[in-house]
Amino acid sequence: MSGDTVHQDSVTTIAGNVLDTFDEVEKRVRRCLEGDSYLTAESIGVMNPAREAAALQTIERMNTEKAAAFDALGREPSIAQVVVSDESGVMHTHYVCRTSPPRELGGLLISYRSPMGAMASRAVGSTFVRPDGQEVALRQRALLRPFKQDIWDSRDSVFESENFATVTIRSLRELLVPAIAGVAEDVLTALLAEEEVAKNVIAGRRRSVIAKMGLRDQPVLDVYQDEIFRLPLASRLLILGPPGTGKTTTLIRRLGQKLDTAVLDEVEQGLIRRMDETSELPHAQSWMMFTPTDLLRQYVKEAFALEGILAPEQRIRTWSDQRHDLARNRFGILRTASGSGIFVLKDSAPTLTATAREAPTAWYADFDQWQKTAWLMAIRQAAEDLRADADTTVSALAVPALESLAGVGPENAGDAVVGLSRSTRGLQQSLQEMRAYTDGKVKEALTLQVNRNRSFLDELARFIDTLQDTSTDIDEDDEDENDDDEEAVEQRTGRAAAMQAYQRSLRALARSRATGNSLKKGRRSSRIVEWLGDRGLAPAELAAVGHSLVQQSRVRKLLNPARSFINDVARRYRSFRRQRQGEGSWYQSAGSYIATDLHPLELDIMLLALLRNATGLQLRPSVQREIESTEWSALDAVRGAQRNQVLVAEATDFSPIQLGCMAALTNPLGTSFFACGDFNQRLTSWGSRSLEDVRWACPGLSDQTITISYRQSTQLNEMAKDIVSLGGGDPGAVSLPEGVDNEGVAPVLVEGLKSSVEIAVWLAERIREIEAFVKKMPSIAVLVMSEAEVEPLAQALSDQLVDNNIKAVPCRVGQTMGNENDVRVFDIQHIKGLEFEAVFFVGIDRLANEQPELFDKYLYVGTTRAATYLGMTCEAAFPPALETLRLRFIHNW
Repeated sequence: MSGDTVHQDSVTTIAGNVLDTFDEVEKRVRRCLEGDSYLTAESIGVMNPAREAAALQTIERMNTEKAAAFDALGREPSIAQVVVSDESGVMHTHYVCRTSPPRELGGLLISYRSPMGAMASRAVGSTFVRPDGQEVALRQRALLRPFKQDIWDSRDSVFESENFATVTIRSLRELLVPAIAGVAEDVLTALLAEEEVAKNVIAGRRRSVIAKMGLRDQPVLDVYQDEIFRLPLASRLLILGPPGTGKTTTLIRRLGQKLDTAVLDEVEQGLIRRMDETSELPHAQSWMMFTPTDLLRQYVKEAFALEGILAPEQRIRTWSDQRHDLARNRFGILRTASGSGIFVLKDSAPTLTATAREAPTAWYADFDQWQKTAWLMAIRQAAEDLRADADTTVSALAVPALESLAGVGPENAGDAVVGLSRSTRGLQQSLQEMRAYTDGKVKEALTLQVNRNRSFLDELARFIDTLQDTSTDIDEDDEDENDDDEEAVEQRTGRAAAMQAYQRSLRALARSRATGNSLKKGRRSSRIVEWLGDRGLAPAELAAVGHSLVQQSRVRKLLNPARSFINDVARRYRSFRRQRQGEGSWYQSAGSYIATDLHPLELDIMLLALLRNATGLQLRPSVQREIESTEWSALDAVRGAQRNQVLVAEATDFSPIQLGCMAALTNPLGTSFFACGDFNQRLTSWGSRSLEDVRWACPGLSDQTITISYRQSTQLNEMAKDIVSLGGGDPGAVSLPEGVDNEGVAPVLVEGLKSSVEIAVWLAERIREIEAFVKKMPSIAVLVMSEAEVEPLAQALSDQLVDNNIKAVPCRVGQTMGNENDVRVFDIQHIKGLEFEAVFFVGIDRLANEQPELFDKYLYVGTTRAATYLGMTCEAAFPPALETLRLRFIHNW
């Protein structure tokens, strides 16, 4: 018997075993779905009535998870077959599935997420130490892609063995047909059968054609990716590597493993229990992933679905969406219609100098030092003013605070927060007594006016209705006016609103008299005070109330230091910006924008300071022990925003400040932060430029580099490395996977195409060539320089391809349009993280002229989206900076 026959027999035997196992898994799944494998209230016995509702919810959740697991196995029974020999030489065959199989499968499958599942990522010939300590040797491995159309099959499966060379099998079912048919009846039939087998079994690994737009599905990671995704939950890591190395896939697989608590060890499960005690959400929902674009977010969500991970919109977000939500709805930085908040976010606000954009960490450090110093100064001043009060009872209130503040500076401001919280707990009673006095006096004055005139509140209400809404007026000196946080929810109309307005206006007047200031002309309180005339407090009472209100403000600052330390960051930022603006540092001159305008990068600065102030407190054991007490309630908003796991795709597109915010959103008990990126692909001027930037953002971060690129052909991989080198970057030690046919075709170039019609004619010719080579329509993207060019070129290209029944669809602002076989036209800024079989880059010479700072990055990103076919057009001529690459191009395929 020849070697080829032995090889064929071995491969056929493996294929038969695999398909038989698919059938067996499906049968067992069907029996479980039709049987009584689900939990019921009766199956857990008599329940405590007090906990019955919670128990029933748990049963429903467990049944839902089990049904999802059965459904997943019904669609994909296994992703790998692994054969190992133990120390005694006994052979064991394991079938690996993507997620954890229900126990009803009777040990037929093991989860890839489990420690045993790591065998599927090991190469044949290597050894593996099982969780029980026994060492096994890998003898055979099959990487599977199940597919069912009436009967089970596996497409483009890879078989590796010690007994034969690696092969790719297009269809396991077709491989079995000759064996099932038996001996051919005649020579012609036998020859045809041999030819079909030869086409079906391909030597080595076959590069698959990318047929649809999105993220590549990689069911089994390579050994390097596998080690990364299994790192402990409490890890902080940046995965670096060129395009196509599976960085984002590794992130997604890691999240799936860390959500599957059944495969985690006792240490990780214990950490999850501790984090759940401090989290708003259970561990399965306590995660968040950030992407730089909406398009990548959509495809990440689809990849999560393959992993059986429920991923609603609020868990996969762009930073711009998350930033806006935090600032407006959680931390009260941005204005709302109800009048809360301070700033108005404007993407194009001309507030910043180039220095602030180029040196964000220095800008942040300046603000952080300033804001902590300002907070300490305000607290010390409040304590010293109280200490100077002639009333010895009031003066004594400041003594514990002054002792807590001794020797504290901005570098250890958190010590002051904790010390003040301990030393001033007795101030609450004094504050209540002071508040009762001032409230009583103001109420007496109002009662007097109502007794004199029963229509007084109605008249005041009508006057208030004539006032222009000034609820959004902003003034740097209004902090004291906002100290009355015990006030009821603001009323907008009627007598209740009039009563509130009367009380607030009298308090504002009393406070201004006590501090020697005057009410701002035109403000709501000032207008109401003018209308009231002498219908307020007598001069002596006004002075006494004012003095008490000022002292209350000072006591309140001492009583709840955590609140001012965290919640007043935005107010301190407003003062910081005004001061630095006057000094000509960080900010443009005041005349170029209004005081409430806020650039998004400014909002990042505030959020990072707020989050780090809060996280620093949360890490203190004394605060953790008392976290539910009232004095730490200011931490609630931050705790509600934190998640057990935070992941970031394309991290280099985010600034160090933005990455710092994301890292600060991790539960401080676990600090689980995983990011991936490539500094050569940074497409934003403010993005992180170095590993030091990311380490600054996330202290304690480690990094690992993946160098095997699975996407591109040899020709495009070499060109991508040349582009990086021309831009002054380091292409790194990028390698293509061994045993794979990586040969492709040279890229194509055309010059002198200016109109959409000329470009469309050339593109249509190249697209027809590709379809003729591939024998089907693969995934194709056309990249243009601006959003305005998307629709016209898509229409022109559709006109040229109409006879071939091919459509070109405009993907406006990066939104997915059309069907899988359509050619898609994008603005290049939206396609980070995606891959296509073919990419056409339109107008690269214009890009070189219009975006000189980021030209090499855009060119690199566009080039590395393509797996096999790459085309470029120029309106005039090839950019001089790329002239050395000209020899890599041909005119057509």
